[in-house]
Amino acid sequence: MSSDFEGYEQDFAVLTAEITSKIARVPRLPPDEKKQMVANVEKQLEEAKELLEQMDLEVREIPPQSRGMYSNRMRSYKQEMGKLETDFKRSRIAYSDEVRNELLGDDGNSSENQRAHLLDNTERLERSSRRLEAGYQIAVETEQIGQEMLENLSHDREKIQRARERLRETDANLGKSSRILTGMLRRAGDPEMNPILSSLSEYFSVVEDICIKMYYGNSQN
Repeated sequence: MSSDFEGYEQDFAVLTAEITSKIARVPRLPPDEKKQMVANVEKQLEEAKELLEQMDLEVREIPPQSRGMYSNRMRSYKQEMGKLETDFKRSRIAYSDEVRNELLGDDGNSSENQRAHLLDNTERLERSSRRLEAGYQIAVETEQIGQEMLENLSHDREKIQRARERLRETDANLGKSSRILTGMLRRAGDPEMNPILSSLSEYFSVVEDICIKMYYGNSQN
């Protein structure tokens, strides 16, 4: 899948480079060539949009844990596409004003004012779009951090639960051993074994007490 995405990336890079070059040439061309160049750029912009759609489909097929890098690249390409469309609009405005002046013999003052006003509005829209894009990216990054924190907490909880289970089992086994030794002490007939059995009983009692404290300490945490 990544090879298909990279192939679309290369095609997109070549195509956008050609579009950028042609947009820059539009204002300097004679009227007939300008008209043809504008039509050509419109066609290539549509091709670039189709490439972006194909790339977007490829990104959706990527597993979520590996999708972040490709999503960031897609946002960059979409921003580049938006800039190309804005530059093309400016170029078309200049081209339309020039044709109008040639046909009507206008001195161009009012057209220049209109063009300046349109360019100002376009720049405002671009700034708003960049702010929205930045806000969206922050929201996505925050969501990813939250998911990672939840996963880590879930793993820690599982470890704590397993530790508690082991402590409970150990406590139960030690309690059973202590009771057996106590019973043996009561039934022991050999006086020489009494000190040994008594020491073992005290040892298991101490270990059991430590395990109980550890268990309740973890429970409070």
